[in-house]
Amino acid sequence: MRGVLFDGKQVQVVDDLEVREPGPGEVLVAISAAGLCHSDLSVVDGTIPFPVPVVLGHEGAGVVEAVGVGVTHVEPGDHVALSTLANCGTCAECDRGRPTMCRQAIGRPGRPFRRGEQAVFQFASNSAFAERTVVKAVQVVRIPKDIPMPSAALIGCGVLTGVGAVLNRAKVDRGDSVVVIGTGGIGLNVLQGARLAGALRIVAVDANPAKEAVARQFGATDFLTSTEGVRELLPTGADHAFECVGRVELIRQAVDLLDRHGQAILLGVPPAGAEASFVVSSMYLDKSILGCRYGSARPQRDIALYAELYRDGRLLLDELVTRTYPVEEFERAAADAEAGKVARGVLTF
Repeated sequence: MRGVLFDGKQVQVVDDLEVREPGPGEVLVAISAAGLCHSDLSVVDGTIPFPVPVVLGHEGAGVVEAVGVGVTHVEPGDHVALSTLANCGTCAECDRGRPTMCRQAIGRPGRPFRRGEQAVFQFASNSAFAERTVVKAVQVVRIPKDIPMPSAALIGCGVLTGVGAVLNRAKVDRGDSVVVIGTGGIGLNVLQGARLAGALRIVAVDANPAKEAVARQFGATDFLTSTEGVRELLPTGADHAFECVGRVELIRQAVDLLDRHGQAILLGVPPAGAEASFVVSSMYLDKSILGCRYGSARPQRDIALYAELYRDGRLLLDELVTRTYPVEEFERAAADAEAGKVARGVLTF
């Protein structure tokens, strides 16, 4: 079967992958579409260290092909969106409703694939850049069959992360002010999360002026090409500032833009070991810097919710899919993503 493989030196589309059958509590999914996220590219450039060889991809949707013993919530033929959270479901964090903090779901890459005699790692417990993948049952959420697969694929990472960061982590309230630094796939979802939450002023910041129209479509009330003009719009600062790029100087700017009791939420991924600084005395007016993993998501609840919000016309998905590419055109899709030509490119099988 086909898949996008990174061997530590180069990325290639191969056609000789194999994936094992699902075991107890697992599901085999035939992938229909998978979004190309910068986290996939961050594995290739070394920003996210990961063992190799590895099948990339972590934002997918498809059709259930087979289920293992004990799986009852989905069956063959169901349309599903996938999450990356292979959480155990029984630890204290899972019991508290915080599956993103489950230690079984962090740093435990499996190897369900083979290429010849070599075992191949699975990225983010998912590997959606393959015709078929095996995941834990908890990662599979049934969705209505009328949602287009390229749109459904984006729920499992970009939407969960961006919208979830607003609703679950920052808990943006009606009338709040929000600054979003970076309007790529994650930033656009932060914008629409802020819109859904009822934020009054939503300021999008991106160095590329061509992104203004789409930023406003997703919920921005204002658009700037740098953070320098934010104080003119929000003289006392922002209630919430989301950094969606992953650059330490932008993290500092997000902190500096906060009003009293404001929150800076970090969503971008800088290189491993990167350090950011801030003026300590500026934090004593109840300001906070919040890390956020995967939108503090509860995928079984949140994916189903976002699917219904989409069907109700309140959550934008189709508009995120800038372009679809056959999986064989991965290099072109990656180049377009790096150049900022697409909000989200989607690979199709």
